[in-house]
Amino acid sequence: MKRKARIRSPLLGKTEILFTEMGNKRKNLLAEKVEQLMEWSSRRSVFRMNGDKFRKFIKAPPRNYSMIVMFTALQPQRQCSVCRLANEEYQILANSWRYSSAFCNKLFFSKVDYDEGTDIFQQLNINSAPTFMHFPPKGRPKRADTFDLQRIGFGAEQLAKWIADRTDVHIRVFRPPNYSGTIALALLVSLVGGLLYLRRNNLEFIYNKTGWAMVSLCIVFAMTSGQMWNHIRGPPYAHKNPHNGQVSYIHGSSQVQFVAESHIILVLNAAITMGMVLLNEAATSKGDVGKRRIICLVGLGLVVFFFSFLLSIFRSKYHGYPYSFLIK
Repeated sequence: MKRKARIRSPLLGKTEILFTEMGNKRKNLLAEKVEQLMEWSSRRSVFRMNGDKFRKFIKAPPRNYSMIVMFTALQPQRQCSVCRLANEEYQILANSWRYSSAFCNKLFFSKVDYDEGTDIFQQLNINSAPTFMHFPPKGRPKRADTFDLQRIGFGAEQLAKWIADRTDVHIRVFRPPNYSGTIALALLVSLVGGLLYLRRNNLEFIYNKTGWAMVSLCIVFAMTSGQMWNHIRGPPYAHKNPHNGQVSYIHGSSQVQFVAESHIILVLNAAITMGMVLLNEAATSKGDVGKRRIICLVGLGLVVFFFSFLLSIFRSKYHGYPYSFLIK
């Protein structure tokens, strides 16, 4: 029995050729994009993006690389101090990746300034700066691809951990040497040493209880205001909305705080403490009754007013807290 000869359809052949050509064009386009990105990375660890570049290299396929983008507002007229601080940390992270032995074409760092890409901000519905986003090789960014800056802070180490979670690329952060701490310590030691040398014949001030009490209070105020949390997390000093210019010094969440918020809490605690000291002084001193009464009223006013202010801040961060006092 003879086998029937298969007749190849001309239409099928043309379709295969068409798909082959499309595949080749796609590969060539991807190779051109990666080559261009590598060239930019060789010049700068973080390259700038405008609307056209963003649509070509980030939004449009094909892509086989991840892109980390910082949306910021660095122009002087924007007065975004947080953006400058975040940009420094972002640059440290990008440099650590660029000059590491693991550097490859699977991850790139870029930034979009609000004044150079307003349309991108509107397209992505970004209404605050700085904002960090990860654009994966395939598909659209998910919720976790937007870095939670308000909760975590914008330190280079925190960004590196987030990138590792999203891309499986681990970056070891290398910071440039900073001698300010060493210089400050040397100046402090020199100052203390000089003071001890000048007062070497009379060291009774070392046993001054009031002096040590003031030093202890300063340490307590610093720690209870959250300075250690700021040192670990590296939060922004404050937040300024780039659209309306409104500045927020107190964060609305109980999980996050600004540096300015710590300073406010420190001042409030100090004022309440001063009020308590005045109340104690009025009760224990043996001076004029009228003077003691004035001191008592001033101390009571300090405690009542500033404690009310402190409680109102607590209520604004812990939503649903039922208690208030004078100030709501």
